Formats: sequence, structure tokens, C-alpha cells
Amino acid sequence: MSQNRRKRSRNRNRATTTDAKGQTPQKAHQQKRNEPKVDPVEFWGDPAALPEPIRTIEETPDPKAVVRSLGRVPLSGHETAAEHWFSLVYERAAVLAGALAAAGGLLGEAGEE
Repeated sequence: MSQNRRKRSRNRNRATTTDAKGQTPQKAHQQKRNEPKVDPVEFWGDPAALPEPIRTIEETPDPKAVVRSLGRVPLSGHETAAEHWFSLVYERAAVLAGALAAAGGLLGEAGEE
């Protein structure tokens, strides 16, 4: 008996929609196959026109500079504590980014290019 209830509830939840002609629409994966293909060169542009990639990066002396330029944290009554903890997060992120750059051989010195 409980199996019959499950079957009925499953069937009740299925919604079948029809278009103006009374036909059910195609499945999403079928519609996707019918879409025209986009040429990546047309979409992204000519790769030869791109500037040369940066070969090395430099660590920032002040990782909080951009965030600090936005002003104080809008947490009334908790500005000082929030700034302290956010500062720790920014500094930690900068250290990890520097470590990743060093591991990938991308870390350079100031003025080196």
C-alpha cells in the first residue's frame, strides 16, 4: 500500500507543460545540441593582439591599502575589532599569494622586469 502511495505522489508532482501547439518541449540537453556553435576566435578576439603576460609579480608592502581606502567597517560598535580581524585576513591572504607565486616561480623583485 505504501508503495502505491509513493508512486502516486511521484506522478502528481510531475508537471507537464505544453507549448501553443500542444507539444511538450524538448529536453534541455537536446536544445543545447541544436544551438549554433560560437567561434572562440570571434568571441574572445585575436590572441595575437593581447599584451605580453607578466612573467613575475611583486608582493605588496601594504595588503590593506585598497580596503582601508573604502573607509571604516560599517559595523556599529564593532568597528575596531572588525578592522583588526579583517586586517589579519588580508595579511594572511597576501602571504599565501606570495607563497603560491614563489612556488610557481613567479615571485620577482621590485624593479626587475
